[in-house]
Order: sequence, then C-alpha cells, then structure tokens
Amino acid sequence: MSMIRDLRAAVRPAPRETGSTSAPYDTTRDPSMSTAVVDCAVYRDGARVHDSDCLTPGGAILKARRDGGFAWIGLHEPTESEFAGIAAEFGLHPLAVEDAVHAHQRPKLERYDDTLFTVFKTIHYVEHAELTATSEVVETGEVMCFTGRDFFITVRHGGQGSLRALRHRLQDDPELLAKGPSAVLHAIADHVVDGYLAVADAMQDDIDEVETDVFSQTGKGAPRGTDAGRIYQLKREVLEFKRAVAPLQRPMQLLSERPMRLVDPDIQKYFRDVADHLARVQEQVVGFDELLNSILQANLAQASVAQNEDMRKITSWAAIIAVPTMVCGVYGMNFEHMPELHWRFGYPLVLGVTVGACFAIHRILKRNGWL
Repeated sequence: MSMIRDLRAAVRPAPRETGSTSAPYDTTRDPSMSTAVVDCAVYRDGARVHDSDCLTPGGAILKARRDGGFAWIGLHEPTESEFAGIAAEFGLHPLAVEDAVHAHQRPKLERYDDTLFTVFKTIHYVEHAELTATSEVVETGEVMCFTGRDFFITVRHGGQGSLRALRHRLQDDPELLAKGPSAVLHAIADHVVDGYLAVADAMQDDIDEVETDVFSQTGKGAPRGTDAGRIYQLKREVLEFKRAVAPLQRPMQLLSERPMRLVDPDIQKYFRDVADHLARVQEQVVGFDELLNSILQANLAQASVAQNEDMRKITSWAAIIAVPTMVCGVYGMNFEHMPELHWRFGYPLVLGVTVGACFAIHRILKRNGWL
C-alpha cells in the first residue's frame, strides 16, 4: 500500500500541449532503466520514426504528442523504481502499475481513465525426451499492456514470450500498424492465443502417449504406480494452462463486442477471430482435464484389479499349503494309538494323500482363474 500512496503522489497528467516545457523522463539519468527498457520507438502512419529523441520513453511520448503517431515502449521485469518515472510520465494508474511490477496476475481487462490495462498469461511448451512424474510440461509468463490514445506500453515477465519478432512483423504491415495502439493490442492478443494453440497440440501428444501406456497390454511388466505419477503431473500442468486460458475469455469478449474509444472499430473485428480461437483452446483444455480424470481413474482401477489378482493368488497358495500343514499338525500330536502309525506303508500313504489333495486343489483353483 505504501507503493500505491507514493505512486499516487507521483502520478500527474502528462502535458498534451505541443509547446509544453516540462522535461520528459530521461532514462539516461537512471542507468538501471537500460536493463528494463527492451525497445522504445515512435510510429507514425504505420512506419517507425528513427530519431534520437525516441531513444527514451519521455522523448518518445513527447515526439508522438507533438508530431502525431504513438509511442511503443517495451519493458522486461522492471522494478518499482525503474517503472515509477514512466508511470508518472504517461499518467498510469497506481493500481495498474502495482500489478504490472509485481506480476502474478490473472488475465484481465481494466479501464483506468483514458488507459486500458490488459494482462495476458503466456504459455510455453517445455520440450522433454520422456514424460516423467516430475517433468515440467508448460512454462508460464505474463505480458501487461497499457493502451492509451498515443502510447502503448508492454511489461513482460518471464523468460519466454519475447515480442521482438512480433514488433518486426507489425513493422512490415504499416497499413495495420497505422490503426494505432489498438492494432498492437490485437497483435499481442493474437500472438498469445496462437501460442496457446501450439501448446495445446503438443500437450495432446503427451496425453495420447500416457493414454496408450495405461491401456497397452505390453505395459503389464512396468512398475506399478509410475503411470499414476505421470498422469497427476500432467494434470497439474493442464490446470496451469487452464488458469491462463479461462479468465481471458471475458476480456476478449469485451474487446470484440463492446465499442471502446481506445479500440479502432476496424481492429475490433479482428478481436472476434481471437475470441474464437480462444474458445477452441478452452474446449481443448476442458477436454484434456476430463480425459486425464478418466485415465487416472482407469489407472487406479487397473492397480486395484492387479492387487485383487495378487490377493487371489496368495489366498490360493495358502489354501494349498493348508493341507500339508493340517496333516503335519495331526501327526505332530504324538498320541500312542494313531491310525497307520506303525504300518510299513503309512508314511508314503500319508504323503501321497497330501500331494494328491494339494494337486486337486491347485487344479480347481487353476480352472477357476485364481492361479
């Protein structure tokens, strides 16, 4: 909360007059900012303006407001002190700034005055030679976007989800980039959801592999319990995937259906396509979760059946061993007048009867499938 009070004291509306004499925020005065700012540029009529004034966030927004166009600032995991100056220069709301700095947010869309604050969770599939009970299947990150009338700020968290290739691709499409900051917002949303589709396809292969192993007849010799661990780990990764996809549906619906001042009407149509792709991913993730539940239950049922078979075998052998045990117990009582005790063929007769009884019980149990 102390951070919020400090930012509220620091945040003030940025000057919009062309002749304003307020000095822009200069990152060269803060050497630590150079590690947070990934890229800083002004775009006018869909083309990047190459000017030394655009090398700092303050200079970029001042040039955009003076000459037209918009500034696009990209940051990676800024600290509170690194982001405070930019927040003050662009008039960002303290609550949104706090979310952007500390990350670990749910996907959402919020409006603060003349700024849209959007949170996306990025998902990256982790390649692995073999799926184990400790395999990391997906790696998550976050991209926070501040969309204003003449600026667009991205704050990225995590080692994955770089937007450099996306920026270059947009620069190759000046007609789309000329639509302003909302075109960049759509491009990032489309980029993130396309990543979801790729991860969903890769996870489908892992689930198919686990399903095949569980129901394969050749897997009987495998150590018991290994499949359950893999299934549970994969289910945890699907849950992480679900946390990124499900909350994003409402923001995409708002961007595609509700008119907004900061979203160009032509760009809004493109958000419908993103929403459709997101709905498809959501269906896949829900299907993954239900399928893994069924596979886990089947695996546990197989383990229970295997345990029952073991108990039947143990019980069968115990029944067979009970015959000689009983005979030995009878003749171990040492009574004087026991039948056939002094007969020459008594010992082999008792052994024969014992072996015959054991053999008969074994045949009966074998025929009934207990052995």
